[in-house]
Amino acid sequence: MPHLEAVKHILDTTLGLNGRALEARTPLLGSVPELDSMAVLGVIAALEEHFGIAVADDDIHARHFATVGTLHDFVSAKLRR
Repeated sequence: MPHLEAVKHILDTTLGLNGRALEARTPLLGSVPELDSMAVLGVIAALEEHFGIAVADDDIHARHFATVGTLHDFVSAKLRR
């Protein structure tokens, strides 16, 4: 999974997880207390900056933040466009 490590690093640094173990199957929304609505915006901004992508407001859905893997899939889809 290309870019998975970068997505994990962005989550770790943006949310201040202090190196908490994250895997593709790690649940996010509802499971990581640090990931609230404001933090989602910070994560999106960090992903946009790191990967050079643009994420429109209507592109953001809870399903993209279900797990680390679904967030990675979202970024990968953006990179393919």
